[in-house]
Amino acid sequence: MIPAIVFARGGLLIMAVLLTLAATPARAEDDALETRRAQFRSALEAAERGTDADFRRQRAALADHPLAVWLDYAHLRRRIDEAEASQVEAFMARHHGQPAAALLREAWLNALLKRRDWVLFERHYVPSTRLEMRCGHALARLRTGNLDEDWFADVQALWRNGQSLPNDCDLPFAEFQARGRLTDALRWERIELAAQTGQPGLMRFLARALPTSDRQLAERYAAFVDAPTPDVNAWPKDARSRRIAVLGLTRLAGRNPDAAEALLALVERPLALGEGELGSIRYQIALWSAASYLPDSARRLAAVPAGFYDDRLHRWRLREALARGDDSAALAAIAAVDPAERNDGSRWRYFEARLRERAGQADLARELYTAAARHADFHGFMAADRVDLPYALCPLRPDSDPELRARMASHPALVRAIELFRLDRPGWAEREWRALVASLSDAERIEAVRRARAANWHDRALFGLGEQPEELRYYRLRFPLPLARTVRSQADRNRIDPAWLAAQIRAESAWMRQARSPADARGLMQLLPATGRATARTLGLPWPGAQALYRPVFNITLGSAYLRQQLDDFGGQPHLAIAAYNAGPTPVDRWRAQRPGLDVDFFIETIPFHETRDYVARVLAFSVIYDWRLHGRAVPLSDRLAGAATGSPTRAIVCPAPATTATP
Repeated sequence: MIPAIVFARGGLLIMAVLLTLAATPARAEDDALETRRAQFRSALEAAERGTDADFRRQRAALADHPLAVWLDYAHLRRRIDEAEASQVEAFMARHHGQPAAALLREAWLNALLKRRDWVLFERHYVPSTRLEMRCGHALARLRTGNLDEDWFADVQALWRNGQSLPNDCDLPFAEFQARGRLTDALRWERIELAAQTGQPGLMRFLARALPTSDRQLAERYAAFVDAPTPDVNAWPKDARSRRIAVLGLTRLAGRNPDAAEALLALVERPLALGEGELGSIRYQIALWSAASYLPDSARRLAAVPAGFYDDRLHRWRLREALARGDDSAALAAIAAVDPAERNDGSRWRYFEARLRERAGQADLARELYTAAARHADFHGFMAADRVDLPYALCPLRPDSDPELRARMASHPALVRAIELFRLDRPGWAEREWRALVASLSDAERIEAVRRARAANWHDRALFGLGEQPEELRYYRLRFPLPLARTVRSQADRNRIDPAWLAAQIRAESAWMRQARSPADARGLMQLLPATGRATARTLGLPWPGAQALYRPVFNITLGSAYLRQQLDDFGGQPHLAIAAYNAGPTPVDRWRAQRPGLDVDFFIETIPFHETRDYVARVLAFSVIYDWRLHGRAVPLSDRLAGAATGSPTRAIVCPAPATTATP
């Protein structure tokens, strides 16, 4: 018998049932909820593709549904280009403050732009960061004669943009010019902004309206930004020329540090570049030299004035020295870091300890390792291994206050967000979630994350928990293990430690089954269709198509086999297999050939790709946390990196006092 509460009138009762997350819900309740979802899906299909009569019939049966607002949104959104203003305005008034109303307003404004209905556009416009909307608003006010000082200020702000702007900005700019507001100084300002964003074509376009001599100079500037040459003798010896020189040489340094250094020597004196300009250019030359591990990197790093160093360049100075095996230069790089920064976190302490240890300074090294080992991250775990300390992990559990949990279980926005996620409407769910968390207390937000995670919306822990050390300690929320049996079985089949496999999934997709990258990597282990097809063929499995990569078991089956393939191809060295899984085998082969013989931790730190470098360290750190989740202890990272995870003695995990920071 289906509980009467499921079909009771009144949204809050339905909300409570929709989001009941009891560990073992009654079968009848489960069936009722699935029936309700099927009804909603059918009504949504009618809203988006069916007839109005069919939609109205199905909508009437869902009058009390918490997501009814989204049915009405979908129905109105489908007809937005022909919709009556009264219909749209009634919807936005009825659902004011809800994400569905904000999303419909965006669609309505786009439709009004197409219609060129300036009166309605101006009436419904709300401040926006989208250039299309901002230009449309300026044009709407021009067309309706609503010009005041705010309009001139808005148009000037649009002008001061280094990007190419939509055509709807043309007439406001023409009016701005006709009123005597578009001065040559403003033209030059935008030309420089275009130079900053690397758009020499826009610089040339803007130069057309300048007087002849200025136009010719602006075109020379654009040519320099595009492809710098030493032909600068005719440039004025002024601040603008120097700024353009910095921009052009900075862009060149990113492509070719050698050419940038050679050209700097030729233009430095003709343009009278000052210490500030020289420091900025030398910073970029040194940065890109170090990032490419060019032979002259050390000299170029030394040429950068101390005042121009930041954390990014300090780290590249360390990596460059480690890559050359120059321990004294690496220690000098660490010593140059501000002490407050050097003592904040584990990375700098760990590498200083490694270098001191190599220099025979065992006591100082142990002191540094011990301090670093208080951090629950890759370098903290590695430091603990060096001095045989337990791993520092201080887990927290969310508040179990029954009143808080009951209140959040029936929170309308949370109900809508999670139910939309269950119904495979991630964009709408994300809108509801963002609006929700902005209004919650810390305890409510954490409970919302807990409920989302119980609904398999696992990445809400990444976006719903903050970077505060305390919130980073909600390890069970942040490191779910929803498919433990599959992970264990596929790890065993491919002779991979299950904690590593779980860590790989967490780093790839945060356990989101429908995850899809811009490069079209899909599913839990983010496999490209071509990789999935080839791996399936190797395993003798049928290939049902790329959509099959969204099936969790199939994805883990292929992904774990592909990870095993990388491990075999790279001689059983996990750090290389992890890097190859992220960046591909070709660059990993190149890095290994360029820096042979480096210790594993030094090699990881010297990986040129920021994403891959952090990815390898993150997967390895996550493996410790998943070891804790699976076994309560962890294989030492040093053993794991040596390929000895199976059968290795495990390390205890404790929470030192005071509590440590957590892995990011």
